[in-house]
Amino acid sequence: MKYSGIGGQAVIEGIMMKNGDRYAVGVRKPDGDIEVKTEEYVSFGKKHAWARLPLIRGVVSFAESMYIGMNTLMYSASFFEDDEDSKPSKFELWLEKRFGDRLDSVIMTFSMVLAFVLAIVIFMWLPLVIAGALRQFVSNDTVMSLIEGVIRVAIFILYIKLVSRTEDIRRTFMYHGAEHKCINCIEHGLPLTVDNVAVSSKQHKRCGTSFIFLVMIISILFFMVIRVDGILLRFLSRILLIPVIAGVSYEVLMAAGKHDNALMNLISKPGLWMQELTTKEPDDSMIEVAIKAVEAVFDWKTYETENFPEGPDSLGRELLKKAEERSLSEAVS
Repeated sequence: MKYSGIGGQAVIEGIMMKNGDRYAVGVRKPDGDIEVKTEEYVSFGKKHAWARLPLIRGVVSFAESMYIGMNTLMYSASFFEDDEDSKPSKFELWLEKRFGDRLDSVIMTFSMVLAFVLAIVIFMWLPLVIAGALRQFVSNDTVMSLIEGVIRVAIFILYIKLVSRTEDIRRTFMYHGAEHKCINCIEHGLPLTVDNVAVSSKQHKRCGTSFIFLVMIISILFFMVIRVDGILLRFLSRILLIPVIAGVSYEVLMAAGKHDNALMNLISKPGLWMQELTTKEPDDSMIEVAIKAVEAVFDWKTYETENFPEGPDSLGRELLKKAEERSLSEAVS
């Protein structure tokens, strides 16, 4: 496997793929056609050298990913809005009058702030409160930090399990799987075709799910060392340490994504296991959308000529055989 630098995100009935300063959003519209929109976003790190420093670049990258992610999510949602003939509510009319052309930006900002606050409450405050209730039975601070971390992971898993029961989220997880499959297909030297993508893995070491899981694990290590008295001070310390933990987690994630050795593979395992919850097997129509999004921003043919002059790597050759079998099987049926 060779690092390609491309990454992405599942959106509503589609996929966003990013390569350098360019990103594309592919959406399967209600009429069945695929709409692809290409945009450019110059990273803050390119404008300011300090934003490229280790640890800091992770926080910057996370913030930019959130911004681009919300933008692309709102774009994909625009294809599936409610009936245009329905009358807007008084509240909607007031919002349009109050904010005008800035309404979309206001909604996106509000959504990001609300998501951040809810994440803090659910994954920081709630585990701290539950763990605090057990302090009468456990006096060791190290053990308490471990218990709090386990509770946080359990809440995250429960949350993913619950939201994945809805049809829309399940389909989004299928597109998430298509995104990973495309990247894996490319990084193993296979031509980007539906059959080749379909047999590729739906798990990838640079996934956002792995990042979140790393944040949870690394936070346990931090909170075992940094100790304060009082539940409010402990909560404050956890919020203040978020940028540091996110920065460390980013460095570990990128190292794992760029190096294919025993240590990095071992570190990546828990995140890959967690991706079983957030990725599902896509159908061919979803893979087609993913391929369109990739090809809008990434020249995979040149990449493979330069990085795989002798053809796919060992795993890629195995996948190629499976893809041929899949194609033959579909032709027969």
